Amino acid sequence: MYRMQLPATIFNNNAPMTAAHGRVVILSVLICLYLRMMRVETANTEDASRGAEPTSRRLIGYARIAPDAHHTDTQATELRAAGCDQIRQDHGSGTSDNRPGLKKLLNEITQGETLVVTDLHRLGQSPANLLQLIERLLARGIHFRSLNDPIDTTTSQGMFALEVLGAIIKLDRSVTAERTKAGMKAAKAKGKLAGNPGLRDRLPEARAAISKAREKAYLDELQSSSESWLPVVQQLRPQHSWENIALILNRRGQDWTVERLRRAVHRMAREKLVDPELLSRSSRRIPDDRVMKLVAAVAIADPTLSLRGIAAQLDEMGERPARGGRKWQPSSVRHFLDEAHRFGLLPR
Repeated sequence: MYRMQLPATIFNNNAPMTAAHGRVVILSVLICLYLRMMRVETANTEDASRGAEPTSRRLIGYARIAPDAHHTDTQATELRAAGCDQIRQDHGSGTSDNRPGLKKLLNEITQGETLVVTDLHRLGQSPANLLQLIERLLARGIHFRSLNDPIDTTTSQGMFALEVLGAIIKLDRSVTAERTKAGMKAAKAKGKLAGNPGLRDRLPEARAAISKAREKAYLDELQSSSESWLPVVQQLRPQHSWENIALILNRRGQDWTVERLRRAVHRMAREKLVDPELLSRSSRRIPDDRVMKLVAAVAIADPTLSLRGIAAQLDEMGERPARGGRKWQPSSVRHFLDEAHRFGLLPR
């Protein structure tokens, strides 16, 4: 049965109705109607597929047990019945950051597999946190399914429900923002000034408190997303450059610059969360002088040649590609041209 809880601000009878509030209410009604139809369609689909061959996609379960609970039989039984051959567990409240079982699962799960929970609240600390976690899973090619909620990213209905969840979170933020602006406007009309009094008075302790809060938020963000990027850094540093590692991560759908990546590792090393050896200077590669000089010579001989033209010339000369393969690629040519520029063989 569908039991997703909508934001409490939707049903706050004491709050004034705003434009964003009205949009949330209308959207919520449409969602309820759609999900009612979707439950019927899902039930029909399950009935029709009972005799079908099981899929080969591996299911990995996650169970979070509240501090006052004495056993995990209910969650574990449901997850095994759903086909999970491995289950990771944590004991703690939904707001706790200490989830070694979840962190281990996120490091182990691979592309094409599915993370399964019995209920949404077992996974996320908040709706926004839950949505961010699911989006990171999808970016890695990993699916997500909640047994007692209509979210299953392997189905079109489940993806729609996920989009709906994101829309509700966004609109709830709009409601909060409108009420905050209204409150600030009312306070200003009464002669009150908005903002932190300590910051307005430039008190050192107020600035220190804000800086500490920002640092904590930054560190929390790094830790929550670390399973998607830190293993790559730990595998490649310090033998490989930050530029190459950022390139690899960005090819996996992430968005890193060299400076942001280096800063993130510095911050985690300062908290002793990673090995400081990751920050050691990578050894400088000795360039292949012969190939570099050959590429530079071809470029100097005919300045009108494009990267593809130089690659074709090298193929005709019988020069084997430095990075393997049967033919030279423009990217390899660009690399050696950049090296030639750096060592002064070509003018800038």
